Amino acid sequence: MAAILSIRDLRKIYDGGFEALKGVTLDIDEGEILALLGPNGAGKTTLISMICGITNPSSGQVTVGGHDISADFRAARKLIGLVPQEVNLEPFEKVRNTVAFSRGLFGKPRNDALIEDLLKKLSLWDKRDNQIRELSGGMKRRVLIAKALSHEPRVLFLDEPTAGVDVELRRDMWNVVDELRATGVTIILTTHYIEEAEAIADRVGVINHGQLLLVEDKATLMRRMGQKQLEIQLDTPLDTLPESLIREGLEMGAEGSSLIYTYDTKGERTGITALLTDMQAAGLKLRDVQTKQSSLEDIFVGLVKGDAA
Repeated sequence: MAAILSIRDLRKIYDGGFEALKGVTLDIDEGEILALLGPNGAGKTTLISMICGITNPSSGQVTVGGHDISADFRAARKLIGLVPQEVNLEPFEKVRNTVAFSRGLFGKPRNDALIEDLLKKLSLWDKRDNQIRELSGGMKRRVLIAKALSHEPRVLFLDEPTAGVDVELRRDMWNVVDELRATGVTIILTTHYIEEAEAIADRVGVINHGQLLLVEDKATLMRRMGQKQLEIQLDTPLDTLPESLIREGLEMGAEGSSLIYTYDTKGERTGITALLTDMQAAGLKLRDVQTKQSSLEDIFVGLVKGDAA
């Protein structure tokens, strides 16, 4: 599948020498969902701002649908929808007019049916004639999403779209994302709700200190970097770990009532059989055994911590 968004060696250096973005290179295919993860200040919003023309890059190149964001800004920007973190809306304007006006800004003809459909999907239809100032914070967030979709973009940026909002909005948002995916819209999502990225993303990118640490297929990433933990509940708590059980990946749990063994599922041997044999030889009795697979959040935390070290 062809890349609809192509980023080459993109950098941003502010006055004073702070380098917010350090040579990011990335291709995003048409119709995919990319989750961009990173801690606060990692460079996520800076990257989005440069792609959307809000901030000028210090160097590098970005093309959207073959249009360079610097040389052919208008054509590139027409293909992009943006849901920003900040809620910045005209307080005295009505909801329906706010969304319709955004469509007009991109030179699109009037389409009342499309605006109505958007407002209904985002549970805003009953508020269509309300002024923005009359809405709750969650409802204002819904208006931002409707505005971003009003001109039918081919690439949609969602910059922390569900931060601090109710569960109902998050559900509506992901329903809209599913429908957009089916029509071939490309979605780039930044989020602190890593379980959402795990649920809907095709690929995952991790950024920290302005550097893109990796971009990889989500399933491949979780297979490659995922680990499993075997938690063994003991019949009798331990004060110390017996000498015969000391090995890499094995720790005592709280109050010595369990043993936790972390192992690589891709290894030729997990070491579980040897561990259980040694436990039996040491006279330890098991009460229960359970396993836990690493989540995307575990992998993300490990990557960021490793980058900071």
